[in-house]
Amino acid sequence: MKKVNLAVVGATGMVGRTFLKVLKEKNFPIDNLYLMASKRSAGTKLEYDGKEYIVEELTEHSFDKPIDIALFSAGGSTSEKFAPIAAAHGVIVVDNSAQWRQHPDVPLVVPEVNPEDISWNHGIIANPNCSTIQAVAVLKPLDDKYKIKRVVYSTYQAVSGAGVAGWNDLENGLKGEAPKKFPHPIAGNCLPHIDVFMENGYTKEEMKMIWETRKILHDPDLKVTATTVRVPVFSSHSESINVEFEKPIDDIEDVKKLLAAAPDVVLVDDPANNKYPLAIDAAGTDEVYVGRIRRDESVENGINLWVVADNIRKGAATNAVQIAEILAEAMDK
Repeated sequence: MKKVNLAVVGATGMVGRTFLKVLKEKNFPIDNLYLMASKRSAGTKLEYDGKEYIVEELTEHSFDKPIDIALFSAGGSTSEKFAPIAAAHGVIVVDNSAQWRQHPDVPLVVPEVNPEDISWNHGIIANPNCSTIQAVAVLKPLDDKYKIKRVVYSTYQAVSGAGVAGWNDLENGLKGEAPKKFPHPIAGNCLPHIDVFMENGYTKEEMKMIWETRKILHDPDLKVTATTVRVPVFSSHSESINVEFEKPIDDIEDVKKLLAAAPDVVLVDDPANNKYPLAIDAAGTDEVYVGRIRRDESVENGINLWVVADNIRKGAATNAVQIAEILAEAMDK
């Protein structure tokens, strides 16, 4: 694979540092690496592949130099301003914020699900929400075979999804300190409140899952609903997913075999021996784990699933790097 010039924007943040970790693990073909962040973080020294890099301040001129791909994880307002600047310089941006996900001219991509959408990018590719990524990785093979009619999401999301401040709230809350990030204590608690509340009573996180599932699965009329909950877990999101299909499922074992064969999906489904996906086991890995697969006996063609993945890795950094790998391969042709 041809070596590329790569920039990481938001390099000092939780996801930015994980970008670097995953890039190294995957031996991503980098020629020149540029690390960028806000003025506040500029000057920070970060190590990559045995070499020390000084983080530069992100400015309007940061992309004047030759850069092929830029991985962004610096928040929506930063992406709104700087992603178009990068794209205008011929850079392909893979953006981890919510800024571009619903834009009709921006592909929203999970490489195991809809890699073909990468081809119609106009310089910006959106990385989906962490909770959506792990869900659609499991839903796609099921949709292909049985045609999904309706999805009901209930999520149990780790504090790392709220960044360092969320992590600190749990860590400090366990010591009895008051929360600074969340509106209520997260230690020993569950908060049915992720992102802001909207006029329809849903949170923005819930609506993200609804919108993004439809876009990634190319089904704008798909019936989806969600309740997203922050739980006192440091890493990995867990999800209860109820799915109703158009076509009948003759044998639930067929569903298990289908999911076991899905790319980067790991079947953990042996309840007799207390084996099912756990957040603690998913932490630090790149796979999506699925188990507790059983019929929903309240509807004709329904099943229940339990899905777990590391929200910072597969839910953010790894997914973006996988997109960058596909881009790099295309540049080599």
